[in-house]
Amino acid sequence: MTREVPTTVALEIERVDFAYPRRCVLQKVSFTVPEGRFCVLLGLNGAGKTTLFSLITRLFLCQAGSIRIFGHDVRRQGRRALSYLGVVFQQPTLDLDLTVHQNLSYYCALHGLPRREVGGKVKGTLRAIGLADRANDKARELSGGQRRRLELSRAFLHRPRLLLADEPTVGLDIQSRQAILRQVREGCDRDGVGVLWATHLVDEVRPEDALVVIHEGTVRAQGTAAQVMAETSTHSVHQAFNSLTGGDPT
Repeated sequence: MTREVPTTVALEIERVDFAYPRRCVLQKVSFTVPEGRFCVLLGLNGAGKTTLFSLITRLFLCQAGSIRIFGHDVRRQGRRALSYLGVVFQQPTLDLDLTVHQNLSYYCALHGLPRREVGGKVKGTLRAIGLADRANDKARELSGGQRRRLELSRAFLHRPRLLLADEPTVGLDIQSRQAILRQVREGCDRDGVGVLWATHLVDEVRPEDALVVIHEGTVRAQGTAAQVMAETSTHSVHQAFNSLTGGDPT
């Protein structure tokens, strides 16, 4: 009889509530992201995805419930918990007046990477994403898809064990979206990084992905995408989402 190897939990969200003075945003939200899994947080705009990311990264303080990253409570052990994270926020954060190389080098310095390693790490990263010939161009000269690929690569530079990506493909063409998804999925598989990928785009979900459907601040379903489809007796993620929420994601 084969023994199952326990799966390490990269992110644990437990009964999290959050409200603004006149509006409740999250209610009893609970789910986990295992290490090395690609987990999609699927919901319409306004479902609470960005607020949840703000709580995980301590931009907002959790009002009720708990958030743990590799077992470390974000509220009580913030520095330790956040040390595991790589983050790509919904709003771009590149410095457009710095060169492509400078954007990556500056990030390495912020994370305390040894100076002797930075040059090689940056060159290797740019080569991997096809931007080696743009190293000395300012970030503002890149296309939208190239900027996003640069941001995602930057988030991997310090070798995080959990990546948060909040609507990273919004506004991009289909080829750019596919390239970015491929880049992140390869990093997840190669390095065993847990990924929480927030999106409203159903075509970014694969049947084998872990899936959390969030709507109006509550979790409506979770499991693999295939399991969610089976539980809702539907044949696509799009149909499953409509069944659970009455909404219509893209």
